[in-house]
Amino acid sequence: MPPSSDELTRKNVEAIARLEKEADAARPGSDRFADWIAQNVGSWRFVIAQSVLLAAYTALNVVAWARHWDPYPFILLNLLLNIQAAYTGPIIMMSQNRQSKIDTRRNHLDLQINLLAEQETTEILRLLRQLCERQGIPVAGQSLQGLEERVHPGTLLRQIEQEQARVAPPEAA
Repeated sequence: MPPSSDELTRKNVEAIARLEKEADAARPGSDRFADWIAQNVGSWRFVIAQSVLLAAYTALNVVAWARHWDPYPFILLNLLLNIQAAYTGPIIMMSQNRQSKIDTRRNHLDLQINLLAEQETTEILRLLRQLCERQGIPVAGQSLQGLEERVHPGTLLRQIEQEQARVAPPEAA
């Protein structure tokens, strides 16, 4: 009995999860650290915690009984926030660059699978037409012949680029 679609998709999901787990395990510690920073800094928990700390810092400094350690306009606080921004910006960019590489890799995998599927479908159509001809079953329309031809990705890409150039609004100079 052939496997069900649930079994096939489960196997595919497991294979992809295994690939992602292996790629994650191979990452250096610096990538993991950058991802951890990006994940935490880019969360509401961080924004709320930082807002509470900034409000507390400002309030304590304004109403300080003894002496103000950072008088208005809070130059020390400004320095600390600039240092934080100077480090978190590049760290988040490193995480985004790594994610972009992962996305590119997935796109290449998708493209290869799609090209294989297109080749398989083309061959199936060709074989089906031959079977119909041998059995004397009429095949309607000439459009099927075009579908039996192999798709050339370079040609298709040029067609897409030409059409996009044709319908794109002119750029401002």
